[in-house]
Amino acid sequence: MAVFTEVSKKEARDLLRRLQLGTLVSLRGIEGGIENTNYFLTSDQGEYVLTLFERLTAEQLPFYLHLMKHLAHAGIPVPDPRADKHGDILHSVAGKPAAVVSKLRGKSQLAPEASHCAAVGATLARMHRAGHGYERRQPNLRGLAWWNETVPAVLPHVGEEQAALLRSELAYQNHVAASAGYAALPRGPVHADLFRDNVMFDGEELTGFFDFYFAGVDTFLFDLAVCLNDWCIDLPTGAHHDVRARAMLDAYQNVRPLTADERTLLPAMLRSGALRFWISRLWDFYLPREASLLTPHDPTHFERVLRERLAHPVHA
Repeated sequence: MAVFTEVSKKEARDLLRRLQLGTLVSLRGIEGGIENTNYFLTSDQGEYVLTLFERLTAEQLPFYLHLMKHLAHAGIPVPDPRADKHGDILHSVAGKPAAVVSKLRGKSQLAPEASHCAAVGATLARMHRAGHGYERRQPNLRGLAWWNETVPAVLPHVGEEQAALLRSELAYQNHVAASAGYAALPRGPVHADLFRDNVMFDGEELTGFFDFYFAGVDTFLFDLAVCLNDWCIDLPTGAHHDVRARAMLDAYQNVRPLTADERTLLPAMLRSGALRFWISRLWDFYLPREASLLTPHDPTHFERVLRERLAHPVHA
């Protein structure tokens, strides 16, 4: 992710010593993203990822870190947070709350085929089932309440046509969220940001989901919709890709079949997922924070996705 906070080699060496992870070999900032500071942290014992949390508080962070621990112990391929001698997995580096997690092997598949989408769908369903036993509760902090707060802040920066679409879609999503069908949707811990660059593959093998720092308790259908909106579209146009989407949905349902309410509300949740990331990208583009490697994402991408979802609803 973007480097907001510089970490010295001395700080990295001290952290490795506290975690009993060997001696420092290299420390390299990771470019991309917009929320946290991330480094590749390599010692003589292995490769890790060091994350410094720029927005999340020490009170919020145990939800994310213990969720990863819970999922890792349940056999879901996710980074495993490293503890110190006291068993603590939340640390402090450069005055910021921090975590060190195992580095997943492989690389992101940025041009996925149907087989990759099927692997994501099946693993996502396994993750949702494994999350049922997780007792900590924290809402999706970028959910509907945040959209309602943030849209007024970004409206002055967009044109009249965009503003009208933001207002109308936000009103629609508030209406959906108040419905009985929405209240009946299965829910639990979700990733909520499972884009192509947050999944690792080694060849055809899915080796892990990572970057859980947008996770929260929400509907499983929203999590699935976020995936479909990234893995199963044509990126330049935002148009739906039926073959990849069918592969993901079929693989997901082989593990956790969708309920009748989920099948009915899939078109609404696809719109919801597009709106969420359009709002957040507008926020990051027009109201950015300083970072040495920060490159904001293009907000118009998810505007196109939302318009495609409105014009061509996709049904389960």
